Amino acid sequence: MYSTDGEPVWRQIAGTLESEIDQGIYEPGDRLPTENELSRRFAVNRHTVRRSMSFLQEMGKVRIEQGRGTFVQSDLVEYPIGERTRFTQNVTESNRLPSKTLLRAEQVRADAAVARNLGVRKGAPVVLIEAVSEADGRPISVAIHYFPAKRFADIIPVFRKTLSITESLRACGVLDYKRFSTRITATMPTRQLAAHLHQPPTRPVLQTESINVDMDGRAIEYGISHFASDRTQLIVESEPLDSHAVIKRPPNIQDIPVEV
Repeated sequence: MYSTDGEPVWRQIAGTLESEIDQGIYEPGDRLPTENELSRRFAVNRHTVRRSMSFLQEMGKVRIEQGRGTFVQSDLVEYPIGERTRFTQNVTESNRLPSKTLLRAEQVRADAAVARNLGVRKGAPVVLIEAVSEADGRPISVAIHYFPAKRFADIIPVFRKTLSITESLRACGVLDYKRFSTRITATMPTRQLAAHLHQPPTRPVLQTESINVDMDGRAIEYGISHFASDRTQLIVESEPLDSHAVIKRPPNIQDIPVEV
């Protein structure tokens, strides 16, 4: 049984568990023993254990999920979103190994939202690519990418080989491109999405809707990504301005040339 001399018992328990997390006995994402198991281990009541867990959560060491248990908090992947957002570069600069798993790749008809954001007619053929993006083998996002089929009819076989949007676009003649816009919202995942992200469906995800354009300002890709909120931190970056810079309003999406 833990001593009550000097430091409160709940704080001693928290200190022991914190030390075990720091030593790697419990790794990021691991579930800690239940309150009953910890109560027996430390010979205390569940209220004392619960106070220790709450303290560790306030410190950012663990997260408590109602009905599932207490988990060691995962290290966040910092994911910058700026004029040139590239998955491989972002993950590599976080000292992690990037990888992707292709879920599906096919040609479909553009619905109203896809047509509006790509600047094509509703019902026009578009290429859909959906993939899970991973950092050190752990899924951090699931993204659906849409491309105008008229311009990118051959992008699927290239992506299957490279698993890189940037390389696939380059093979189709787009040597460089920029982020036109990004919308960020919080939403609840479907069960299928939660399964791909290896998370419970009760945990919110961060959703981004983005449009990329080529250097002539033509829309080349519309993407919807869902990020695991406990593993990623989205950082919105702005381009540095010099003393003579003039801030200009970006064009409206209606200004992007329409392809038919």
